Amino acid sequence: MDWFLTLLSDKSSFAHALLAYSLIIAAGLWIGRFKIFGVGIGITCVLFLGLVASFLGVKIDPAIISFFRNFGLVLFVFFIGLQVGPSFFSTLRSSGWGLNGLMCLSVLTSILITIGMYFAADGALPLPQLLGVHFGAVTSTPGLGATQEALHHMGYTGDIAVGYACAYPLSIIGIILVLAAVRRIYGIDMQKEEQLWEEAQRMKTETPIYFHVTVANHALDGLTLREIRSLIGRAFICSRILHDGVITSPTADTVVHDGDKLRIVANPKQKPAIVAFCGEEDKQIDLATAHSPLVSRTIRVTREEMNGVRIDELHLSRFDGVNITRVNRAGVTFFPYNSLRIQIGDSLNCVGPTNAVLRLAALMGNQEKRLERPNVFAIFLGIALGLILGSIPITIPGMPAAIKLGLAGGPLIAAILLSYYGPRFHLVTYTTVSANLMLREWGLTFFLASVGLSAGEMFFEAFISGIGWLYMVLGFIITTVPMLVMSVVARSFMKLNFHTIAGLIAGSSTSSSALSFVNSLSEKGLAVVGYSTVYPLAMFLRIVSGQIVLMLLYTAV
Repeated sequence: MDWFLTLLSDKSSFAHALLAYSLIIAAGLWIGRFKIFGVGIGITCVLFLGLVASFLGVKIDPAIISFFRNFGLVLFVFFIGLQVGPSFFSTLRSSGWGLNGLMCLSVLTSILITIGMYFAADGALPLPQLLGVHFGAVTSTPGLGATQEALHHMGYTGDIAVGYACAYPLSIIGIILVLAAVRRIYGIDMQKEEQLWEEAQRMKTETPIYFHVTVANHALDGLTLREIRSLIGRAFICSRILHDGVITSPTADTVVHDGDKLRIVANPKQKPAIVAFCGEEDKQIDLATAHSPLVSRTIRVTREEMNGVRIDELHLSRFDGVNITRVNRAGVTFFPYNSLRIQIGDSLNCVGPTNAVLRLAALMGNQEKRLERPNVFAIFLGIALGLILGSIPITIPGMPAAIKLGLAGGPLIAAILLSYYGPRFHLVTYTTVSANLMLREWGLTFFLASVGLSAGEMFFEAFISGIGWLYMVLGFIITTVPMLVMSVVARSFMKLNFHTIAGLIAGSSTSSSALSFVNSLSEKGLAVVGYSTVYPLAMFLRIVSGQIVLMLLYTAV
């Protein structure tokens, strides 16, 4: 049994370290599945088991802990960026400015409260530990990692994970109490709020819709669809046309006549102008269900040659009347503008004659198994670019030293940019949802276990000395006050729906545990829209905010 005792006791052995990590992570994930009052601690349980293991005497080479911590952080933030990148800019343009403005208010308020506590303590509480409390209160693991890295470069030898771990448990409770307070203050009826949310989404959604029009405008008789689009000045797709009792899939050069019935696909805002210009809406017919030689199919883009190709470069007129009516990417539906670049993994909704649709499917690939193969080249290229980006010193006038995006900010920004702009350079950044989630979970669990293993003794000493309880109280204030301020502004002045506010709170704290709770408030998970709108920018601001505070205030090494 000597070999087994060596495996358990050789602190410099990589096998010993990996065994300890594996057991801590497995146990933490298992325990984290259990819920109390509908709320579970989730993956963060790995952090607390790491703290306990360290306190009980599990020792690992600090160099190995440092490697797993940094490697896990890079994996986590990079694959978060790959996931949100394709839809981030479109979401921001369409509806995200107001919500992200509220999120920025929350982030700024939490920073100002933390700084205020530092000055109120008059040196009794170290700024680094208060920042640890801050990131525990807002449940920002990448922010903690970026600040730890910045402090390391500044010569700080302590571990701010102590403050983080002390503040974290009450942060989820704080979010729940804030939501309960908002419901009570404004007398919110959850069922009515859900109905109002759905009505508002239908009114403002940019998801393309279809409708039918009858050509009654004599000025359009004899014009082509291309000419009609130019006259109306609105983007739309005519997927089917009924002329003399025959349904066909038209091209841009198809001639339209009086009495023709057109099936139109367009953004909701364009519908009134299109209907008014063409003549009248026909709600009694649906050319998609009427007897027709046309078929509607969903085609997946799987050929690398199609990655980054613009819609107008496909020259759909050569496909005997095939029309692309919608493009779905990472859960977001786009209107197929001519300038839209398709990407690997996109789903194209197509209408046309059977043989023509099959030809377009062959061009796009439409082979799901191809998507299962990982695009390792682009992933490692993106990580390399992220590390370079994170190492660039950024000088801000008036600040005593330059800041860096670091191992958290650099890979996050690189992944967002690469997933959005990569197809223009024919880089395939697509990963399946399961692969993305697995690598993110790997990264986060390694990071949390590393934080716990490096701070266990200090964590329990903090509670024995009493400072840990103070950190919990301060963290609770940092959690609740900014969320309350943001919620009051959102409800009283911007009249936002409660479910949107709930998603906004979870997204501002970048907390998956909070998202799980706010999603449970509605069977339809309405809060996820607000969460996904603010999450990427909130992640970035949490990452850089700690460094900015350090550069402005921290001088002691």
